[in-house]
Amino acid sequence: MDETAAFFVGQTASLRRTVSAADVEAFARVTGDTNPVHLDEAYAASTRFHHRIAHGMLAASYISALLGTEFPGPGTIYISQSLTFLRPVYLGDTLEVSAAVSTFRADKSILTLATAVKNQHGDTVVSGEAVCLVSDVVRSNAQSGAAAG
Repeated sequence: MDETAAFFVGQTASLRRTVSAADVEAFARVTGDTNPVHLDEAYAASTRFHHRIAHGMLAASYISALLGTEFPGPGTIYISQSLTFLRPVYLGDTLEVSAAVSTFRADKSILTLATAVKNQHGDTVVSGEAVCLVSDVVRSNAQSGAAAG
């Protein structure tokens, strides 16, 4: 497989996740972020959100899941990720996480992707840009193509 054919501008991928209380509680345990707005419904009721919300970084971590498992796929290495948190994510929200190739620098195997997380209403809750090193993904794809061809 020609490396330049591995990725192209406009190429997209997405996944869906529904945020559960168990997810939020596990994220709090792992990270140590025990802010009561995430864990205590009575406390959260007194805030601008009126209900518990998920950690913004939990929602953003689904971008990592997409990049590392689906597209570009196993072997993807993050170089950077910008994030803008636009709306709260509530427990029970179903999120669609997407990535779209904006540039691919084949000579360096560097892929830049526009990333977004939208809720079930189509509202963008997190937006950003990811830059990834994909040399191992490209190598893996090239080996798969050679084996199949």
